[in-house]
Amino acid sequence: MELTELTAISPIDGRYRRVTKNLGSYFSEAALIQYRVRVEIEYFISLCELPLPQLKNFDKSLYNSIRDIYRNFNNNDALAVKEIEKTTNHDVKAVEYFIKDKFTALGINEQKEFVHFGLTSQDINNTSVPLSLKEALEDVYYPMLNEALSILKTKAQEWKNIPMLAKTHGQPASPTKLGKEFFVFIERIEKQLEQVKAVPFSAKFGGATGNLNAHHVAYPEYNWIDFANNFVNNSLGLDRSQTTTQIEHYDNLAALFDGLKRINNIIIDLDRDVWTYVSMDYFKQKIKEGEIGSSAMPHKVNPIDFENSEGNLGIANAIFEHLSAKLPISRLQRDLTDSTVLRNVGVPIGHTVISLASLIKGLNKLLINEAKIKEDLENNWAVAAEAIQTVLRREGYPKPYEALKELTRTNEKITANSIANFIDTLNVNETVKAELKKITPYNYTGVNLF
Repeated sequence: MELTELTAISPIDGRYRRVTKNLGSYFSEAALIQYRVRVEIEYFISLCELPLPQLKNFDKSLYNSIRDIYRNFNNNDALAVKEIEKTTNHDVKAVEYFIKDKFTALGINEQKEFVHFGLTSQDINNTSVPLSLKEALEDVYYPMLNEALSILKTKAQEWKNIPMLAKTHGQPASPTKLGKEFFVFIERIEKQLEQVKAVPFSAKFGGATGNLNAHHVAYPEYNWIDFANNFVNNSLGLDRSQTTTQIEHYDNLAALFDGLKRINNIIIDLDRDVWTYVSMDYFKQKIKEGEIGSSAMPHKVNPIDFENSEGNLGIANAIFEHLSAKLPISRLQRDLTDSTVLRNVGVPIGHTVISLASLIKGLNKLLINEAKIKEDLENNWAVAAEAIQTVLRREGYPKPYEALKELTRTNEKITANSIANFIDTLNVNETVKAELKKITPYNYTGVNLF
C-alpha cells in the first residue's frame, strides 16, 4: 500500500499532515540522513582547517562543492543512502560511504578516508539530533507559540476592562477582569519559555567511549579537546558535553522536554478554561459556512478546537515524559535503547504543533458574550460581601465577617437592594455607608495588573 495521508498510521503524517508537513524537514528519515551528512561534511572541513598534515593542501575552493552535498540533498540522495544501508546494515556507515562516493565524483580521492575519521556513529547521531531539534524549535515551534501568545495578548487587551464573575471551587467568587484571566496564561507561558530557551542543546563528540582515543593515538600532538569543543560549539552551534561515555548524557534534552511539557500543561489549563467559558455561554464561536457541530443536533457549535488542542497535548506530554525519563539512563558505556527512542523526538513536537494550530484557530473564533457575563454578575451580588466586611474591618466594626456571613449564607437571593438595606442597618457613619453602597460586582475587581 502506498503511503499517503489516507494510508499513514500516525495522524501526524495522515489526517494532520497539512499542519505538520514542515516538520518533515527536521524529523523525517530523510532529514536525519541530511543532518548526518551535514555534520560529517562540516567535520571534514574542520579537519582541513586544523589542519591535519594529510589535509593541509586540500583545495579550499572545494568547500562550497562539498557543502552542496548536504545543502542540495534531496530524496534521491536519501534513497541512495538507504540503498547502501541494505548492504552495510548500519545507517551512519551508509552515510559515510555515500559521502565518499560524492567525493570520488568531485575528484577527491586522496583525502576521502578522513570522512568519519576517528568517529563513532554516536558522534554523528548525538550532534545531528540536537541540531535538528534546535532548528525545528526555532523555525516551527517558537513562531507558532509566539503567534498564539500574540493572539492572547490582543484578546487580553481587548477584554482588559470587562468585569467578570470569578469561580473558585466552581462557586461564585470575587469579581475579576476577563482580560486579566487570559493574561495569567501569557505570563505563565512566557516565564516557562524563558527557561526552555535557556536549556543548552548538548551534544556528544568524543569517539567510541568519549575519550577521543582514535584521534589521540593517530595524532597525539594535537589538542583534540579544544578541537572537539570548537567544532561542536562554534561550527555546529551546539554545546559539547566534554566528559561522556559513547553517548550524550541527554540530561539537558530531558530538561528541554520537561520544559516543553510544562508549557503544554499551561495550554491544557487554558483549553479547559476556555471550554468552560464557552459552556457557560461567556463566549460564542464564529460560525463557518458548511461546518457541522453534531451529526444529530443541528444547533450545536462545539468547542472542538480547544478539545483537539487538549487531546494532542496529552499525547505529546506522555511521549515527552517517556523521553525525559528514559534517555538519561544507559547501561555502562552505552546500550542501544536510546537509538530507537531518539527517533521519536519529532512525534511529541508534531502533536504539540497540531495543538497550537487548533488553539490559534479556536482563539480566532471566539466572540465575547458580554450580556451573559453581566447577567452572572447581576445574579451574584453576594460577592460584594468580601469588600463590605473588609471596609468594616478597617472601621473597627465588631465581627464584620460574621455579620456578612449571616446575610449571604442563606437560600434567599442576594440583590442590590438587599445589600443596600443591610448597609442601612449598620452602625457606621453616613460617609462609610455611602462608600459601601458604591461597591458593586461590576467595580469590585481590584487593581489592573497589566
